[in-house]
Amino acid sequence: MPLVLWALCVGVLDTVLCSYSEDQCSWRGSGLSQESGSVEQISLHCAEGSLEWLYPAGALRLSLSPRLSTSTEAKGKSPRQVTTCIKPSSTFRGAQIYLERNGILELLLSEADASLRPRVHCFSWQPQEKVALFLQSTLHQDISRRIAAFRYELRGDWNSRLSLTSSNLSMEGACRPCNDTEILMAICTSDFVIRGNIRTVSNDAEMQESIISVSAMRIHRQKFTLFQPVGKSSKSMGSIHTLLRCGVKPGPGSFLFTGWLHFGEAWLSCAPRYKDFRRIYEDAHQAHENPCEVSLD
Repeated sequence: MPLVLWALCVGVLDTVLCSYSEDQCSWRGSGLSQESGSVEQISLHCAEGSLEWLYPAGALRLSLSPRLSTSTEAKGKSPRQVTTCIKPSSTFRGAQIYLERNGILELLLSEADASLRPRVHCFSWQPQEKVALFLQSTLHQDISRRIAAFRYELRGDWNSRLSLTSSNLSMEGACRPCNDTEILMAICTSDFVIRGNIRTVSNDAEMQESIISVSAMRIHRQKFTLFQPVGKSSKSMGSIHTLLRCGVKPGPGSFLFTGWLHFGEAWLSCAPRYKDFRRIYEDAHQAHENPCEVSLD
C-alpha cells in the first residue's frame, strides 16, 4: 500500500488510544469500547502469543518487540533478521491485517482470505526496521458475530531450512539434504530430536504439506510432548510436517528427525539416516568439533 493511502488512513482515524496487555504476550479487547475512528496502540513483548479483537471497530496498531532467545544473542550479537508468522483463527471475521514497514502499508491478510481455510502468513524484517501490524475493521451492519483473532510467533535468525507453509518466505534449499555442519547444529538447537522410523506419509494438496507419521525408538529431546506412547506399546508415535514439494516418501531404516515447533506442530529441519548421523557425530567427536554432546545407542 502506498504512502498516500497510509496518510489517508491516519487522517481518517483521528483519535489514538494506548493500551498494553497484562502479560505482554497476548491481548484481548473489544471494539465496543473504542471511540469512533480511533486507532488503539498495542505493544507486546513475547516471542509468541495471541490477539483477540471482539466486535472490531476502528483500528489496532500492534507493535511486536520480543526478547528473542537466539544463538546470536548468546554471543552478544543481535539477530540478523526476525521472522514473524501469524495464524488466523478459523472464525476470523470483521477485519483485515496490513504489514506496516517503515510507514508503508501492504495487505497481509484480507477478510475474504481469512474466511477460507486458515493459513500461516510469514514475513521477515531487519532489526533496524520499524515494523508493526495494522488491523483495520471492515464495514458491516451487524458486528455482533465478528471476532478477529490470531496467534503469532517470532524467531530471531530462524533456521532458513524450516519448512513453513507460507509463500511469503523464501524456502530455497528447504528440501536439500542437510550437510554435516547443519546436522550437528540441528541436534543441539532443535525443539525436538527423535530417532525413529517412518510409518506412513500423507499429503495435503490444499495446504501444500506432507505429514510424516513417525514411530519413535528414542526421544533425545522434545520441547513439548509431541511424541507420546500409544496403547500398550512402549514406542511413542507422533507426526512431523514438511513441504509437499519435498516429495517425502516412506523408506526402510531409522532416521534422526530434528526440527522446530511451529504453532503447536512439529516441522522438519534435518532428517539424516541414523547410521549416517552416527558416523558424522563420531568423526566430529574425535576431532573435538561437535558443538554439543549426544548420547548414542
